[in-house]
Amino acid sequence: MAKLKITQTRSAVGQSPAHHGTLRALGLGKIGRSAEHPESPTLAGMLRKVRHLVRVEGESDTDA
Repeated sequence: MAKLKITQTRSAVGQSPAHHGTLRALGLGKIGRSAEHPESPTLAGMLRKVRHLVRVEGESDTDA
């Protein structure tokens, strides 16, 4: 399963509480902080919600 590296690029100040919660659930919260998560439909929905605040980079599995 592919992993995605998610990096917060913009501040959550002024965003809705739902956006704050989504960033927290992703393991983010400060600009420049990154987290890696396996690709899934749930993750895709979370990223769609905060796409204006984050940068997503894909990584392919090479040990399969």
